[in-house]
Amino acid sequence: CKQWSYFNKNFNERAYQLPKIFPNQNVENLAICVTGIGGTKDFNALIVNTIPDVQLQANGQCFPLYTHEKQSDLGSLFATTNTEKYTKKSNIPDTILKDFQKEYQDKTITKKDIFYYIYGVLHSPEYKQRFAADLKKMLPRIPYTKDFWKFSKAGKELAYWHLNYETIKPYELEEFKKDLFLNDEDYRVEKMTFGKNKNGIDKTIIIYNSKLTLSQIPLETYQYIVNGKSALEWVIERYKITKDKNSGIVNDPNNWSEDSRYIVNLVKRIVRVSLETVKIVNNLPPLNERK
Repeated sequence: CKQWSYFNKNFNERAYQLPKIFPNQNVENLAICVTGIGGTKDFNALIVNTIPDVQLQANGQCFPLYTHEKQSDLGSLFATTNTEKYTKKSNIPDTILKDFQKEYQDKTITKKDIFYYIYGVLHSPEYKQRFAADLKKMLPRIPYTKDFWKFSKAGKELAYWHLNYETIKPYELEEFKKDLFLNDEDYRVEKMTFGKNKNGIDKTIIIYNSKLTLSQIPLETYQYIVNGKSALEWVIERYKITKDKNSGIVNDPNNWSEDSRYIVNLVKRIVRVSLETVKIVNNLPPLNERK
């Protein structure tokens, strides 16, 4: 869930290497954020194209596709691709590219293909289960699987859904409206909750507010887990009005977008992202590491 951030070392307690990864809002980049060492939650990976919170993943660490150095820091000798006053450098060394091309006897493999391959492998249920103990103690190591391209293409597809969750076509959910016509104010959310049935909580239903209920949510949606919780449950938890006890600052998610239906459509979009993710992950091939 996105929030506005005043990105400045004078205001941020710790910026780490983020100024080299996302130096400003005009510099495009991708980073794979993974569960860090010693985390209590199961291993998880999520791709981002903007500044991540340190706990986006438990004890998380992020691995960018590129890093950016100021021209004044490097001098003109090392200048390659300029973005404003920054030089973009690939985080995948030429030696790694050559190793992959040699291993798979394929000169068409690019560094970006390798980046997506890594993202695909990190989503493999077999990988996460077999190496669960190691992933608690160390950062992930990437094997040479039997089929490079299946994992690379799957990783690219996953990245598409995970990065474009705000713009993809919303999943069709049933909308039950208390009134025949709702105005902009009627779409304001204070706190979403699940519906209930005779057995307790009904996760196929979300009570958006007193005037709108969403239903027919596929239960498969909740199989897509991010940092210990389903993506949809994160939206339900985070998109609510809160007030900080110490500062008195009110966090109102309704102010994020001028579109009154933004949060309604976000719920629908996250359902689609989750279902597509589950489908892609379930179709990943076995690792079958190359010897």
